[in-house]
Amino acid sequence: MFKKKFKKNKKAPLYKSFYYAFCGIKEGLFEERNMFIHFLFMIAVIICGIIFKINKSEWIACLILFALVMALELVNTAVENTIDICCPNINPKAKIAKDTAAGAVLIAAIFAATIGLIIFIPKFINLIL
Repeated sequence: MFKKKFKKNKKAPLYKSFYYAFCGIKEGLFEERNMFIHFLFMIAVIICGIIFKINKSEWIACLILFALVMALELVNTAVENTIDICCPNINPKAKIAKDTAAGAVLIAAIFAATIGLIIFIPKFINLIL
């Protein structure tokens, strides 16, 4: 009955969206020290997972945690850079925003490490004994 006229928004093709997303990941990985550290730990866990032959459930847990920590690190980077642009001067609220974003990454990393230890310590002990 009602015909809506939609304006055609000229959006970039889908492949460009993926390109920009991969550029963001690359930027985070090579320009953010903590992101690179998380990446190195991810590689170490993957190698340990292969060596210790972790099961499917353990791989799923590891993959979810990799995604969570890396995604939060990228969001933290975005928050920090946005705040630096918006608030070039010292601002107590900007500090709270930056600190809480960093805290979110820290919480995820601590729990990821804890779950990693729960998965790998028994396997390491079985290897020794």
